[in-house]
Amino acid sequence: MVQLPSRHQLMRGAPFAQMAPALVDHFIAAAEPAAYKAGQRVLSPADGPVQHLYCIVRGSITGQHGMAEAAGGFHYEVGDLFPVGAVMGRRPVTATYTAIENDTQCLRVPVAEVQQLAAQSPPFADFLNRRITQFLQLSRRALQVAYASQTLAESSLEAPLGALPRKEPATVAPGTPLREALALMHGRHVGSVLVVDAAGALQGILTRHDVLGRVALPELPIGTPVEAVMTTPAYSLTVADSVQDAALLMSRHGLRHVPVTERGRVVSVVSERDLFALQRLSLKQVGTAIREARNVDTLRLVADDIRRFARNLVGQGVAARQLTELVSHLNDVLTQQLLKLLAAEHGMDLGRACWLAFGSEGRSEQTIATDQDNGLVFDSSDPQRDRPAWLAFARHVNEALDACGYPLCKGNVMASNPECCLTPAEWHERFHEWMEHGAPEDLLKASIYFDLRPLAGRSTLAEGMREFITTQAARLPRFMKQMADNALRNRPPLNWLGAVETGRVDGREVVDLKMHGTAIFVDAARLYALAHGVAATNTRERLEAVAHLMHAGAQEAEAWIGAFEFLQLMRLRVQMEGRRDGLPAGNPNLIEPAALNDIDRRVLKEAFRIARRLQQRIALDYHG
Repeated sequence: MVQLPSRHQLMRGAPFAQMAPALVDHFIAAAEPAAYKAGQRVLSPADGPVQHLYCIVRGSITGQHGMAEAAGGFHYEVGDLFPVGAVMGRRPVTATYTAIENDTQCLRVPVAEVQQLAAQSPPFADFLNRRITQFLQLSRRALQVAYASQTLAESSLEAPLGALPRKEPATVAPGTPLREALALMHGRHVGSVLVVDAAGALQGILTRHDVLGRVALPELPIGTPVEAVMTTPAYSLTVADSVQDAALLMSRHGLRHVPVTERGRVVSVVSERDLFALQRLSLKQVGTAIREARNVDTLRLVADDIRRFARNLVGQGVAARQLTELVSHLNDVLTQQLLKLLAAEHGMDLGRACWLAFGSEGRSEQTIATDQDNGLVFDSSDPQRDRPAWLAFARHVNEALDACGYPLCKGNVMASNPECCLTPAEWHERFHEWMEHGAPEDLLKASIYFDLRPLAGRSTLAEGMREFITTQAARLPRFMKQMADNALRNRPPLNWLGAVETGRVDGREVVDLKMHGTAIFVDAARLYALAHGVAATNTRERLEAVAHLMHAGAQEAEAWIGAFEFLQLMRLRVQMEGRRDGLPAGNPNLIEPAALNDIDRRVLKEAFRIARRLQQRIALDYHG
């Protein structure tokens, strides 16, 4: 017998957690319980238009045959709703749904009740219409909560205390009776009161700690003058002193409050809580620190701020797209400052060259753990004469970036490699060779180099390279077919039942979020952008630009982008957490699905299913 779940049980997951409790009760009341044995059919195309929405409360269900067979199968677990698409389309299912485990239990809600609930509950309707988007929002919200407690800001430690909003301090005269001082502290909800003379000059401070040790325990009369028990001399700072000075003073002397004076008169007070709230790295602060750096050692220190800034952004709920763009922007600023410093040191004129960003940096999609993918294009009438000087300069830059935490590229895709330090004509010749002959190693190179972006120097040199790629690739069907084959090389980690399939690494069951996740969307976006002459390099921009050219619906394109950005966010999360979770070292993109919360585990599976459908489209378009 199926036992109906309670409202509390359902409201642990989406979409019920966002619904009004009364409507969740309505869902349960309208549901018909149903139980199935392992292997028993639940739904099939032969049943005609679906009559119920199913909610799994125990066990799991798989979908196979028909469309699902080509897709590799669907897999639904406790808390999942199905078949959402058929319910919303009022059509038969396209797969046969079968119980996997004995005593699989579901709630079946009639379609008419589903439609009524959708009309009454916007969160329920949004979930049914835009399931992946709703899951992504829930996942990002959960991640924000997890990181908010870690988000310690470091902003503006050099800011003068006078630049902070002033807080009127609670003050009393030295002869004030303790009774009045304590009443003031109680009324203002503060932990201390400053003792000042008639001119406003600081004489001492009375804190709760003082009250316990010097008033309560000795049993002093509360009519005693405050000056008899205050702490003196009291530490203070001026409006010209910095936030850092206040933090150090508090740390050294165990203080929680520091009075701030101006021309000898108390004008404000800064607390330990104020400093904690101020500790926020800002984009402007980090960017300014980078631009003001005058040597590599300083840039190396500032590079750590970029990583802390990324953690802060996660804590503020910033989406993956904005986060990776901001990280890429700050990495750009750091590289540009480094190029400026070292070009002057080497006597090189960046007006005669352009530093190029390839790969994820070229797409403005850098995560925290990112190595170098860069090159150089230089203008010269005698390349063999000028190349050695550019190579020496580039080697110094690559080594300095490595010192700043951007490892040298294992594949040697760096400007210090003679194959990546070329004139425009030489670059065009290389690109043409790759597109004409398309050997496996050429396709790998194209997948990195074709996502290029100018970073510093004369940008017109790079723009000519991008135009050459955009105009030439689509004219070569053989090359595009090979790019399609390359885009199908790595498959999403889903088994024949549609469940996430892990690999064992160092005794842990993990999946690679990059190789079997984000790379699928990156490769597909690049392929269709080249095929349709789209010049954009950013994956989201490419997908947005090609969706209508591919005759893809708005919801399908939204699902591509949403799945890609969820996988990007998960990569950032793994990289920021580092190895604290005990995952194998060496690959910063491994994640253990079993360790995820329920929402993230569902979205991960959904993202992989969307990646698989995108690869099916590629196979149909290029393999017939």
